[in-house]
Formats: sequence, C-alpha cells, structure tokens
Amino acid sequence: MRWKSTAAIATAALLALSACGKGDDPKEADGPVSLRMTIWTANDAHLKLFNEIAAEYKSTHSNVTDIKFDSLPFDTYTTALTTQIAGGNQPDLAWILENSAPDFVSSGALVPLDDTLKKADGYQFDDIAAGPRKLWEAQGKLYAYPFSTSPFGMFVNTDLVRQAGQQTPAELIAAGQWNWDNALKLGAAVNAKSGKAGLVVRDFDYKTWNNLASFWGGWGAEAWSADGKTCGFDKPEMVEAMTVLHKAVFTDKALPGPGVSADFFAGDAAMTITQISRASLLKNTFGWDLVPLPQGKVGSYAVFGQAGIGVFKKSKHAAAAEDFLAFMTSPANSAKLAAYFPPPRTSQLTAETLAKTNPLLKPDQLQKVVVDGIAKGKVGPSHAGFAELSQTVRASLDPLWQPQADVKAVLSGVCSKIAPQLAKS
Repeated sequence: MRWKSTAAIATAALLALSACGKGDDPKEADGPVSLRMTIWTANDAHLKLFNEIAAEYKSTHSNVTDIKFDSLPFDTYTTALTTQIAGGNQPDLAWILENSAPDFVSSGALVPLDDTLKKADGYQFDDIAAGPRKLWEAQGKLYAYPFSTSPFGMFVNTDLVRQAGQQTPAELIAAGQWNWDNALKLGAAVNAKSGKAGLVVRDFDYKTWNNLASFWGGWGAEAWSADGKTCGFDKPEMVEAMTVLHKAVFTDKALPGPGVSADFFAGDAAMTITQISRASLLKNTFGWDLVPLPQGKVGSYAVFGQAGIGVFKKSKHAAAAEDFLAFMTSPANSAKLAAYFPPPRTSQLTAETLAKTNPLLKPDQLQKVVVDGIAKGKVGPSHAGFAELSQTVRASLDPLWQPQADVKAVLSGVCSKIAPQLAKS
C-alpha cells in the first residue's frame, strides 16, 4: 500500500540522517553559504516576516548569501519533508509538527541545540518555558526550538450569527452558556437560515483526523493513553464525542459534510476552530470575534498544537543553520514572530506583550484563548511512528463519514487496526 511505503520512507530517511555527523562550520569556511528551511505556511504576511528576519541576518553575515523558506502543503507536510530527506534533498532547517516530534527527536537526525542557544549573545535560554520544551527534549537535550505553542480557539462571524437571529458566542459566554450543545445549535441555525456552513474545523476536511482533538477534548477523550500503548478510540468518552459530532454533521447540518468546502475567512462559515496565526487571513469584510473553545462535558478545556524548528545533522551547513536559528528565535525576533506564533518565552507570554504584535486581537481575547489555553491545555496527538499510525487511523475512520454509520463499531475497528502498532511503542 502507498500509505505503508510512505511511512517506511519516513523511517528510513530519519535513520539515514542519524548516521551522519554535522557539516563543516561555514562561518569559518571561505565559500558562500545557502540555507533552506521547510515550512508549511505560504501566507504572505508570514513569509514577509521570515524574509525580513533573514535579510537582517544576512546583512551581518556576508558569507550567508541566501536563506530560502520552502513552503510545503500542510496536509502532506511530513510526508513531503521525509521524502526530500530520503531523496538526499534534506533542508538545513525544518518546522516539525508536534505529531511527528517523537520520531524526529528520537531518530538522532537533529542537532542538539542547547550549547548554541545558551552561548548566543543575549539569548536568555532560561526564559524558554519548560512546558513548551518538553516534547522536543530527550536525555536532557533540546532537539528543536518550540517556536510556536498555539491553542485552538473559535473565530466567529458575528454578522452571520446575528442574521440567523442567534446569540453570539460572546453573549453565550456572558450568560455562562458557551458549551458544545449551544455551539452546535448555533451552527445548525446559521446553516438553516443562510445555507452557509455553521462550524468548520479548519484543516480537518475529513482527512486530518487529529485536528478533531480540539472537539473531542471537551469529553476528555484521547486517541491513545499517555504511554501510547492503549487505544482510546473505543473508550466511552470518544464514542460519545464522535456520536455527537456525527449527528451534528449528518442530521443537524451544523458542520459541512464530506466533500463540501467552506472557508470561514471568505465569509462562508459562521465559526471555525483554528489558531491565531490564521488571524492574518481576516479582511475585515464582516464582523468577527475570537473566543475560547466551548465548554464540554469535562468543563473548560484547551488543546494546542506545537511546532519545533530543528537543524539536521546532515546539513552541509549545520553550524550556520544553528547560528541562524539562534538569531531567528532571539528575544527580539521571538517578539516579532509572536504576531502569528505564540512564543515559548515566559516573559513574552502575556496578553499585553502579545497584543503589541497582534493589533487585530484584543488583550482579553489573547488572554483567554492563548495565555490561558497554554496554561491549561494539552498538546494534540503525537506518537512514535505517527506517519503510519495516522494513515491507519484515517483509513479506519473513513466508514464513519457517511449518514448511516455505526459510530461505536467504526471506532472499535480503529482500535483493532492500530493496536499492533501501539504495542510496538
């Protein structure tokens, strides 16, 4: 199967990299240095900021002639990255998704960053909070800088909500009634009134199943146990959460069904679950708000995604890549990046600080969604061998996305399929 071969490519690629040492130190070399960093955003505002930081670095490092940011599609990002690695075209630096962090961190493919970051002038390494670092550490070493720890929140098109004669989420929050039951009723009402989508879980599209953690977390459900050995899809919490979701999609029409595209930022949906980095897509063509995720059966909760930046040992210019990473994530540049990517630095994780670089968002929104979300939230699903595991889950969930699906039976089938893979962990 293509899925298994893709996972095999990923594993082989990382193992191949782990056998290689660092490249030569280009800061002491005569020739020009060109760096390439893979990322999963093609957003103009993000790229503008990255290129500005790169230009500033190059202005004081004459041997670094080029720093390229290579945008890969989000939904196939890890597959594309590991395919590049397997083909001998690995980048010097890369964003790494939280779900594949265990594989990259344990592979030996990445350069430990501690020494370089601690020695960088004015870096303030100890300002990087322990929580955001945890996923990217092994044996006391940091293998990727946690440049973004971003909780999921709910963007709201208040115009569509009011046109449907409904209370806004902010009004529901004030009344102590912002919960999943009312959020889904709101989504269904907007769809019934306008024909537009009620709620979109951005980047899910009935493929990227792990994005549903922002939904099922309200029931306390988990894809698997904390040690990664026991499947959680057949547990009562997950069955209840996915039953609610299935009804919301196929009976109440609160969410668009499979194959239906709706872009919140183009005005096609009343609500979307996503992260604050997407705020740059707002065009102020409609009234909008940003609120925390609705309360679930477990009460208030939060889920966040993470991204780390790592340097590959096999890079021809690993030392220069480390040096650029130290510059890119310095206190000053971390504050700039905070406009889109919540920083791991304790001193910068305040609503007041974030508001300086997020003019579209109010301090109260940043406090409740970002600061509080990081404090109380859980990171999304991650696991060793995630590429193969994720593909198995996705295929096993396919029967769920039809009107007459037996939710409990499908979820039990997921566990039957992934149990052997979890047992290897």
